Amino acid sequence: MTTPRLVAVSRPADSLAATLGANRVIRNTYWLLALTLAFSAVIAGVSAGLKLPHPGLVLTLVGYFGLLYLTSRFRDQALGLVFVFALTGFMGYTLGPIVSAYLSLPNGHQIVMTAMAATAATFFGLSAYALVSRRDFSFLGGFLFAGILVAFLGGLAAIFLELPALSLAVSAAFVLLMAGLILFETSRLVQGGETNYIMATVSLYVAIYNLFLSLLHLLGFGGGGD
Repeated sequence: MTTPRLVAVSRPADSLAATLGANRVIRNTYWLLALTLAFSAVIAGVSAGLKLPHPGLVLTLVGYFGLLYLTSRFRDQALGLVFVFALTGFMGYTLGPIVSAYLSLPNGHQIVMTAMAATAATFFGLSAYALVSRRDFSFLGGFLFAGILVAFLGGLAAIFLELPALSLAVSAAFVLLMAGLILFETSRLVQGGETNYIMATVSLYVAIYNLFLSLLHLLGFGGGGD
């Protein structure tokens, strides 16, 4: 009598369902990301046009982490969408005075437009690569978490200790870290590691926001903005 053996049976239906689910999350993420970026840009434009004051570091951090918590708390409910727009609108407001300050420079329009173009090119290029290649960039997770934490603390030190060189180094580090975050988050969407399009949108928005700010700082420094 032969010993029965277990045979691995593929389940194409499950694979198809997983693929369709991932595609749906990707589609919803990019739709929501486009809407939040447009909303944030409008708020930033209004903030800059009205010359509203920057809320300051403390209020910015409290507002950001508070709204981020609420977004995460209600990510599986319709209310989560409200907090996504509240978060991105608030960040747009904080961006307005910063952009306004750069626009006041002699070559400010060139600096801002170059930073915007470089941010868009970086995001679309890296996203397209991750989507088309379908490579798994999950190995970047630990490095990104540690790197962002160190860079964040370095940025705070640069502000309180008034160290322009450290601030410049932090901006350069954030450019690389945010590029890695775009690859990491897009890869998670493709691989099915992220199934909540609200949180995926927030992650990509934060990457784009910080990438733009960091490029703006680097270009402004090179152009005599700092």
